Amino acid sequence: MDVLVPVDGSDPSFRALDFGLDFAGRFDASLHVVHFSNQETEATETILERARARVGASELTDVPTVELVDLDIWTDAGVGKAIVDYTRDEGYDHVVMGHHGSGAVKRVILGSAAEAVVRANELPVTVVP
Repeated sequence: MDVLVPVDGSDPSFRALDFGLDFAGRFDASLHVVHFSNQETEATETILERARARVGASELTDVPTVELVDLDIWTDAGVGKAIVDYTRDEGYDHVVMGHHGSGAVKRVILGSAAEAVVRANELPVTVVP
C-alpha cells in the first residue's frame, strides 16, 4: 500500500505525519511525504526539514521520502485539487492529512484542502485532528 501525507507546516499536518508514520509501520505501507508549493522559500525548506526530522526519528525500515512538489497556485484550482490529481497520477492508495492547514480562513469542520480530497471520493482518506 502506498500512502501520501501532504504537509503544509501546520500542527494538524504534522500530527497527520505522525499518524501516517505509525500507520505505515502497522500496515507495512510505503509512505511518501510531500509539501505542495509554487516556490521554494526559507519557510518551505523549514517545513521539509521538520518533516525529514520526524521521518528520521521513526523506526520504519522502509524509509519514507520527503519532497517538494511544484504547484502553480495561480493556474490550479487549489491545493486540494492538486492533492487529488497527484494521488491519481502517482497511484497512491491512501491519503493521511490534517483537518486544517495553514490557510488564513479556518473552516468549521474541515479545511478546504481536506474537504476537496474527501469529496473527490477516489480513495480512502484519513483526516487527523
